[in-house]
Amino acid sequence: MTLETPGDAAVRRTSSSLVTLAGVLGALAGCATAPIRPAEIAHDDYAYAKRYLTWFIEQEMSKHDVTGLSIALVDDQQLVWARGFGFADKEQNLPAAAETVYRVGSISKLFTATAAMQLAERGKLDIDRPLATYLPGFSIKSRFSEAGPITPRTLMTHHAGLPSDRLKGSRGRNPVAFSSVVPELSDEFVAYPPNFLFAYSNLGMTLLGEAVGQVSGLGFSAYVERELLQPLGMEHSSFSSAAEAPMMAKPYDRGKPVEEPGIRNLPAGGLNTSVLDLSHLLAMVFAGGRFGAHQLITEETLAEMLRPQNADVPLDLDFRIGLSWFLMPMGLQNAGPVVSHGGDVINYHSQLVALPQHKLGVIVLSNSASSAETVRRVATESLKLALETKTGIRQPRQPDAPSEDETPPSAEERRAVVGAYVTGAGLVRVTDESGELRVSIAGKVSHLAHFPSGHLKPKFKLWGFIPVESGPLASVAFSVANLGGREVLIGTKNGQSRLFGEKVAPSPLPPELDRYLGTYELANLGVGEWPLVRSIRIEYQDGFLLADVAGKSSEDLSKIVLLPVSSHEAVIAGLGRGFGETIHFRTVGEDAIVSYSGLELKKTSKR
Repeated sequence: MTLETPGDAAVRRTSSSLVTLAGVLGALAGCATAPIRPAEIAHDDYAYAKRYLTWFIEQEMSKHDVTGLSIALVDDQQLVWARGFGFADKEQNLPAAAETVYRVGSISKLFTATAAMQLAERGKLDIDRPLATYLPGFSIKSRFSEAGPITPRTLMTHHAGLPSDRLKGSRGRNPVAFSSVVPELSDEFVAYPPNFLFAYSNLGMTLLGEAVGQVSGLGFSAYVERELLQPLGMEHSSFSSAAEAPMMAKPYDRGKPVEEPGIRNLPAGGLNTSVLDLSHLLAMVFAGGRFGAHQLITEETLAEMLRPQNADVPLDLDFRIGLSWFLMPMGLQNAGPVVSHGGDVINYHSQLVALPQHKLGVIVLSNSASSAETVRRVATESLKLALETKTGIRQPRQPDAPSEDETPPSAEERRAVVGAYVTGAGLVRVTDESGELRVSIAGKVSHLAHFPSGHLKPKFKLWGFIPVESGPLASVAFSVANLGGREVLIGTKNGQSRLFGEKVAPSPLPPELDRYLGTYELANLGVGEWPLVRSIRIEYQDGFLLADVAGKSSEDLSKIVLLPVSSHEAVIAGLGRGFGETIHFRTVGEDAIVSYSGLELKKTSKR
């Protein structure tokens, strides 16, 4: 049961918003002297950028226990800097290099979308026709009678309303072909109607890749190899279920070598490549779809891929996406459009960011489970310095947030806010205690401050009495609104508003579901499969039917709210990735069975 949403990790990890003594000491221990900044950075002289970034990367790797990392910085058609840090294979004393190959996860989606757009240019695929036109075996149920069709365009923008994943068989030592997913969906339900909101879906991009394979007549991997990887000169890149290739970096977790499971969904995350090879993709973007002698896509098609596709979707607020390209600032100001995609698998993390207006881009890849934040910070810092070096545009000092005096909320304002909210951080509860708003997030209770602007901010206290003003929530202001017929919680930071959660009301437990309360263990784990969910506990508390996923804490962070829709089905409450999806209940003989995303769990104990 998926809880993460790309781009929301910092907000979702609410428990880390509390400053701890260990964190303070760790930050102090990581201090070292940065290279002296020149009074003025010479135009197109990347010497200082390289010195500073070398220091910055080494600091970040030490702080987050990152074993290996590679970076490439691209200025139009020129590779201005590419090198590795740490180790590709620590046991063999093999250093990471620019040529080192990594599993890049969801950066793969850029190639899948580009392949689909190539076929569209050739008249073989219309991205606005129903997907079933090109994938005849595809069908999925819907509870939305007036919804429009699922199309290749909605797959590329993650607005198809599909479940985020098909977990059964998605990872393991010998995953089956991803084409096997298509017939399995006929008994499943969409989570939302198309174009209702952004909900990231690996399943959707996997289906698009299967359509590419069928329409081209070559199969997905063979088509992408012939039409993209070879023309781009990506000689050391391949789509493979295993994280194995010549010059492949080994995966690590906290400095120790670990196993990276194979992946079924190649179009969504199966690319193995290097920063050198990926720099060719950036060069192609900066050249209007051309690389060397090959015009891979037209300039008009590229412009469409980089055009915001979701400006008319109310629930997306300030979030923007093109055709698989994310179009968000990423902390960069005065830089023109920022286009990007990241990738996260278990032990590899990656980030690709580009500034098309200035023809600057960076790729950062790592082989460590702990490197997700590092690759994003390094990418952003690299582009800030590259932009200043090439154009003289220096990032402005982040202004202090305007101070507001807290004001007591009115009775009407308190009534509007009080309630329970389903978020990626779990079930958030707001209560009114004698006129004071209190909020419980991930098991931590705090005062919820109210300001004249209408915004709300949690005011946590360390050890119960020291006010905390740092952490990912410190600069986020919250508000409640009705959007698309839903009561939602909105988070605003640096002028950007994003959906944070949805309000849910308690309700009685339907009698027919009472027998399904209890603990369940995974019952259909295949040979060599990687168990993404081992067990869950279904319980009814305080008016909510909850699923508690094994491996999480007993705090609200692990609780998933279920909304019954029939005597044998419930949907996961909330908005976004992993929410809106269907849980099935059934009885086989004396056994109670819960199924989700192809996984079947058998009841092993009562409530």
